[in-house]
Amino acid sequence: MKLILTQEVTGLGAPGDVVEVKDGYGRNYLVPRGLALRWTRGGEKQIESIKAARSSRAVRDLGHAEEIKTKLEAESVSVKVRAGAGGRLFGAVTVGEIADALSETSGEKVDKRTIVVTNPIKALGNHEVAVKLHDGVSATVALNVIPA
Repeated sequence: MKLILTQEVTGLGAPGDVVEVKDGYGRNYLVPRGLALRWTRGGEKQIESIKAARSSRAVRDLGHAEEIKTKLEAESVSVKVRAGAGGRLFGAVTVGEIADALSETSGEKVDKRTIVVTNPIKALGNHEVAVKLHDGVSATVALNVIPA
């Protein structure tokens, strides 16, 4: 089955890529979750708009990614959240909140889709999150969760 990816799928491709996958994987997983569209001749027109949106969000080149990495790793980022007694949060810290805090601190626009949180952050204190800036360039950011 031939599909056009609308979002990044690990091990398969990036948005705008045309990929060939097994019928069941495409029909039962990728298409229902909105990760891909069926490939058609009319769908090829969408590829250009998907790639244009992707390039506007992407880091320009490897040198720029290294520059952003040094800015992000240079200092700790603080996120203010509502917390109850004992340091437990009401919910979890979202990648959107982390992206906003990173953008304020570094002065660079950080896309929330590039932030990787291994375990949900549900307690006050220091945590580490990874930010995938470019192929092969990842920054590990010290995140300090403080009560609001």
